Parts: sequence; structure tokens; C-alpha cells
Amino acid sequence: MKVTVCIGSSCHIKGSRPIVETLQKLIAENKLGDRLELAGTFCMNKCREGVCVSIDDKVYSVSPQTAEAFFNENIKAKLM
Repeated sequence: MKVTVCIGSSCHIKGSRPIVETLQKLIAENKLGDRLELAGTFCMNKCREGVCVSIDDKVYSVSPQTAEAFFNENIKAKLM
């Protein structure tokens, strides 16, 4: 599984850094580092949708407040 977080200027202002940090922490805690790749990318051209996070080819809108729930529902649930 490849998880990509937009770190472009709009998403950075909306909290991409705390989202990346949350995902890194949860990936480590759940020992999923060998089963997924966490990457960053510049603009995904969906700036109005909040911090864009894609899993494979599907794009989600995530905020720092929803990052843990996003992880549990869309990453952990699919890999465990």
C-alpha cells in the first residue's frame, strides 16, 4: 500500500506536517512499516479539499483532527 500526503503550500498551511507525524507514529506503533510506503508529494491539484492524502489512487481529505480515525479506517483496517 502506498500512502501519499500532499505537502504543498496550501496543504502545509492546513496541517500536513502534523498529519505526517501522526501517520508515522501510528505506523510504527502498529508495526506496519514493512507493509506500506508513506510518501510526500507537492500539489495534488485539490487544494480546496483540505490536506489531500491518497491511498493508491483514491484521494481523501484529512485534517490533523481526523488523522487517527483516517488511519484506523483506511489503512489499519485494510492491512490487519
